[in-house]
Amino acid sequence: MSYKPSASKPSDSSPSHAKPLSWQRWLARIFLWGMGLTLAGVVAGVLFLTVALSVAYPNLPDISDLSDYRPKLPLRVFSEDGVMIGEFGEERRRLTPIQDIPKVMKDAVLAIEDARFFSHGGVDYIGVIRAGLANVGRAKSQGASTITMQVARNVYLSAEKSYTRKIYEILLTFKLEHLLTKNQILEIYMNQIFLGNRAYGFAAASEGYFGKPLKDISIAEAAMLAGLPKAPSAYNPIVNPKRAKARQLYVIDRMEENGFITHAQALAAKEEELKIRSGTDAGRVHAEYVAETVRQLVYNQYGDETYTRGLNVTTTLRATDQTVAYKALRKGIMDYERRQIYRGPEKFIDLPSNPQEMEDAIDDALADNPDNGDVMSAVVLEANPKQILAMRRNSEAIEITGDGLKPAQSGLAAKAGPNIKIRRGALIRVAKTPKNTWEITQLPEVEGAFVALDPRDGAIRALVGGFDFQKNKFNHVTQAWRQPGSSFKPFIYSAALEKGFTPATVVNDAPLFFDAGVTGGQPWEPKNYDGEFAGPMSLRTGLKKSKNMVSIRILQAIGAPYAQNWITRFGFDADKHPAYLTMALGAGSVTPMQMVTGYSVFANGGYRVNPRLITKITDHRGHVLLETQAPALDESARTIDARNAFIMDSLLQEVARSGTAAKAQAMLKRPDIFGKTGTTNDSIDTWFVGFQPTLAAAVWMGYDTPKKLGDRETGGGLSLPIWINFMDYALKDVPVTEYPAPEGVVNVNGEWYYNEYAKATGVSSVGSQDAAAASPSQPAKSGGAIDVLPPSDEKKRILDLFKN
Repeated sequence: MSYKPSASKPSDSSPSHAKPLSWQRWLARIFLWGMGLTLAGVVAGVLFLTVALSVAYPNLPDISDLSDYRPKLPLRVFSEDGVMIGEFGEERRRLTPIQDIPKVMKDAVLAIEDARFFSHGGVDYIGVIRAGLANVGRAKSQGASTITMQVARNVYLSAEKSYTRKIYEILLTFKLEHLLTKNQILEIYMNQIFLGNRAYGFAAASEGYFGKPLKDISIAEAAMLAGLPKAPSAYNPIVNPKRAKARQLYVIDRMEENGFITHAQALAAKEEELKIRSGTDAGRVHAEYVAETVRQLVYNQYGDETYTRGLNVTTTLRATDQTVAYKALRKGIMDYERRQIYRGPEKFIDLPSNPQEMEDAIDDALADNPDNGDVMSAVVLEANPKQILAMRRNSEAIEITGDGLKPAQSGLAAKAGPNIKIRRGALIRVAKTPKNTWEITQLPEVEGAFVALDPRDGAIRALVGGFDFQKNKFNHVTQAWRQPGSSFKPFIYSAALEKGFTPATVVNDAPLFFDAGVTGGQPWEPKNYDGEFAGPMSLRTGLKKSKNMVSIRILQAIGAPYAQNWITRFGFDADKHPAYLTMALGAGSVTPMQMVTGYSVFANGGYRVNPRLITKITDHRGHVLLETQAPALDESARTIDARNAFIMDSLLQEVARSGTAAKAQAMLKRPDIFGKTGTTNDSIDTWFVGFQPTLAAAVWMGYDTPKKLGDRETGGGLSLPIWINFMDYALKDVPVTEYPAPEGVVNVNGEWYYNEYAKATGVSSVGSQDAAAASPSQPAKSGGAIDVLPPSDEKKRILDLFKN
């Protein structure tokens, strides 16, 4: 029997089948592990999200207030005619409801920030992942935040970049989207976002950069503003115009790509030339001293809420009058400055030879020494006695020749000292002349003040507290206590009228001497301004010519204590005007505001009115919080007799017609102008205070540290021209006004008297044909009825004055 091996199936462990089986199992295992890990990740994510929601969501800030959005709103100050003259607060913002934001502004923002805003649920998930990966790799942060996320971050969260903050941001975004409508979210964004230049929100930015309300914005302007949120400093059109323009063009392209504008509109917007508002914008109303005064008054009432509550304050100021006053005062100061010795360049800088480095050095120097209105800064490139070449901002080259060099001849002389010499690298001041050429100048050291108010109700119409608020914040209108000089004499004359003097009373303009026994100190020998004495003259002539000896003799006659008490009727402080004879020459202390208030008593017929500035305060919704009314001029407000005011008006009108202020009526070409010049000893202070029946104004000039203005400088030469320049505009459409003669005065031979003093001449009382027809606008004769003397109890004292 032979043996044959039997056939059998290969076992599972056969080498020929082991490899394929192992590969399939590993694939299955990898797949199952992957599925498990994915499921575990999902579960972990859900658990994490659940924990996050359970832990973080309850800790999220309460956003219910956003349904009634109330951001920090600044204090805003407006003129009577609605022009904004000041803004105070940490954030410049003008809250604008979504329906009042123009479509072009919303489209520009959506195009560049969040084109799918109205269709997504608040979070761009891909963008969030991309931003997270960038943070892991410490790469530059990726921008993928939606508008809702930006609102969550800007309103409630810090700027920290971390996963925790991002989680809170996402959770808060969901909460916002759940609680608010899309329009509410967009409204918050467009009012809250910081856009540089201290502006928060697009309405404030439109005013800050373009000087126009948001409703009037163009496509090009909207695109410029929409480009700011990404980097407000980098794309600021004032500081970085080139980068801002590049960003604007990109926004315009995005607007076109998203169908918000047509191709033709995009091309036009790219070509539009934008007028960016700079700090020296000529259209700005300079009322910084007024705005600061309002801020202080409001803060006293509302405290820290002043800067966050969105209060709007309306003042009595007239924007056009304020602008004219600002320009008139600056012109008067600069006209004086042209006559002063040149004090030399403000500083010297090293100019590199490399053109680009030189421009950078000049830009830095000019940024540190910016323009002061129309007194602009420049850096000298070349200088010789016949020509100066200089460079201004943005590489603007200017040339100064001829008369433009005269104010600084001493600085161009060969022997000029090193601090005076105008040479390459010198930082100088320049200004445009009326002929549109350049001249060299310098920032003035002298100061000035101007204030105008309506004498009928005290409403302040214009107030300029100094040459420039940024240069000197001291408000000379309300804070500068200075000697008024001869501008104070009318108050002494007013007191004399109550003591029996008349405009025709004769007083001797002759020398006076007071020894130490009389003065209690040094001997005093007062002089007239011109050093001459004219002998006996009427009070009218004495005031018209501003004779010091006449005023002193009047004060001697009525008594200094009586005059000291009398002037308090006009708002002056008795303790600022000691009861000495020097009071007759204005040796006391006053402020320009006191002076214009005092003269208003003459202007309004004898009533005391207090200066008023604020007429209304409202909140940001327009609710009236405070409203004031103009005071009524009734007998309760009367401080001097109507007769006294009327005769003083006649005297002050003579000063403005033929006296030291004759230039006033001559240049304004109207008879209803009244006022008085004032110049103190050594020409330290110069004044002009005057009025038309509807407007009174005071002008002062002098140095903060008192010193001589110059031997030939007077109130008529320095202060009066400023007053005239203002009144020429302010009275342009105001009809000529004449004061009616009040009861109790009579006109005799062209002069005015109280009835009781005219009876001695046999003239009938007011009510006769002559008296009723007369008015102080008629020229008065300087002489006339000089034999009319005061009552017997005053005769002897005044007759003694005639003899001395």
